[in-house]
Amino acid sequence: MTQNIYKDLTQLGSETNMPSNPDDAFLEKVKNPNYGDDYMVRFTCPEFTSLCPMTSQPDFAHLTIDYVPDKYLVESKSLKLYLFSFRNHGAFHESCTVDIAKKLVELLAPKWLRIGGYWYPRGGIPIDVFYQTGEPPKNVWIKEQDVPTYRGRG
Repeated sequence: MTQNIYKDLTQLGSETNMPSNPDDAFLEKVKNPNYGDDYMVRFTCPEFTSLCPMTSQPDFAHLTIDYVPDKYLVESKSLKLYLFSFRNHGAFHESCTVDIAKKLVELLAPKWLRIGGYWYPRGGIPIDVFYQTGEPPKNVWIKEQDVPTYRGRG
């Protein structure tokens, strides 16, 4: 590699404080070293947490983020810290899921992105939230998210 595409990263490889909310989190991107090739990237966060904006009780979700990069990739440590920043953030399930997708689209301008927010029940009702930017590229293998619907215990 003739240039160091990671030289401008501020969080990777250094001690980083946990952001207190999504507005304070800093998502970083790097140049796609495979720019020109279409492929899918998946991030899975099976222990995503946020707070109910009305009761401040914790909400839990399994998030799956898939995208086909163009010029940029999201730096994974910054994404992890961004997702962790929702732990003390009050927002409805739909808002958390869609806001994460929109933030990544704004940062990366990917060829395609989808997110599945598989929220665990509160009040007996699980909520699944899905967002997608459009049709996926035809020449890319897009794996199903394969997150089963909530079935309770047993």
